[in-house]
Amino acid sequence: MTEGQIVPEIDVLLHEPARLRVLVLLAALGRADFMYLLRQSGMSKGNLSVQMTRLEEGGIVSAEKSLVDGRPRTTFALTSAGRKALGKYKQAMGEILAVLPD
Repeated sequence: MTEGQIVPEIDVLLHEPARLRVLVLLAALGRADFMYLLRQSGMSKGNLSVQMTRLEEGGIVSAEKSLVDGRPRTTFALTSAGRKALGKYKQAMGEILAVLPD
């Protein structure tokens, strides 16, 4: 937060609910493949694909493509920049919640 600022800036790339959901999963698991994230997030394939592309383009996650039993598998993990961004997001949200009245 800058001096005189009551509410800290929030990273909108992370704050979007669908993206935040998969980021929390990746933070807890370390890495996960597309199908696991699909099942756990409750998103459609198209929505998850769009969200992961945005996170990858933003440098928040990395994607590793491989073949497993002849089938393509994409596995995602938080990048170091992604972990740092998620830590800043957590701190900002804590500051916001601390300002709210009981």
